[in-house]
Amino acid sequence: MTLMDVLLSVTGLVAVAGAVAVVATKQLVRAGLWLVVTLGAVAVEFLLLGAEFAAWVQVLIYVGAVVVLLLFAVMLTRAPIGRSSDLDRPALPAVLLGAATALGLSALFAVVFGRMRVDPPAPGTAERIGDTVFKDWVLPFELLSVLLLAALVGAIVLSRRETAVAGEEPR
Repeated sequence: MTLMDVLLSVTGLVAVAGAVAVVATKQLVRAGLWLVVTLGAVAVEFLLLGAEFAAWVQVLIYVGAVVVLLLFAVMLTRAPIGRSSDLDRPALPAVLLGAATALGLSALFAVVFGRMRVDPPAPGTAERIGDTVFKDWVLPFELLSVLLLAALVGAIVLSRRETAVAGEEPR
């Protein structure tokens, strides 16, 4: 086991622990901050694997945009950020379903990819990655941008409607 294997394993454990904390916390803002930890650990994984461009995209797009959008949506809609009793549900079914899903996916990956060896691709340039993103992946890229725009507009509309009603004079 090399140093790279140890670093990848530790960073992977940090990412998994952060993901568990995202779904286990009962406070939305803390869940957003744990999401930053998880996505940051994934960016470190990319760096360790030599994919610097993917690491920076991870940091800029996901940590810098998606998490900030989530936190702004929470603040703009004046959603409850503390514990909420209506969100509490029994944890046992979720844990059982999650464990069954993880076990099933692990078994599937072991059967399908068990003895497969994949040779690493040739190192890419930013030009080649850009060509791939904007030729083969342009539709998902655009759909994601429209989805993020719709979420931001929805958060603004929800927050403005509440302030407009509150600002009206009583009749």
